[in-house]
Amino acid sequence: MEIQKLQRAIVDGLEDVKAQDIKVFNTSHLTSLFDRVVVASGTSNRQTKALANSVREKVKQAGGDIVSTEGEEIGEWVLVDCGDAVVHILQPALRQYYNLEEVWGDKPVRVKLQTPNMFGGTRVSADDEENEVAAKPTVKRAAPRPRASKLKRKSKREASHSRSRTQDA
Repeated sequence: MEIQKLQRAIVDGLEDVKAQDIKVFNTSHLTSLFDRVVVASGTSNRQTKALANSVREKVKQAGGDIVSTEGEEIGEWVLVDCGDAVVHILQPALRQYYNLEEVWGDKPVRVKLQTPNMFGGTRVSADDEENEVAAKPTVKRAAPRPRASKLKRKSKREASHSRSRTQDA
């Protein structure tokens, strides 16, 4: 199956079940095992399982083969091996933690997405051409915040008691 056709079937399957933040990466220069890595997010175990099922159905309808599926029992991270493309469907917390975009993402592939933007209009991620590459995303990490359990707080009674003592003096 032609890689663009497989890629389109995968993206269509993900969009049908409302996947979030779909990214497609060209990995042919990194490994000979597959040409594309697709990373997408699902908001729950049920949605990640449904996304994987939708991808399998769309790829089969397009004439492709599914080599295997892993992680569907738990549903936090589901991997669908479509031969020339591997699809990672993760919940947002796992996706942020493992940061697969950093591992595979040095050559993003620009893909037209069909889903509308939440602010109106359509989301544009560009053309479906193999050689067209998007700008490399930058990853910004927030500084860790102190834990609330380590901070001592006065109870309302202590605060009002200390105020009354200062007023008496």
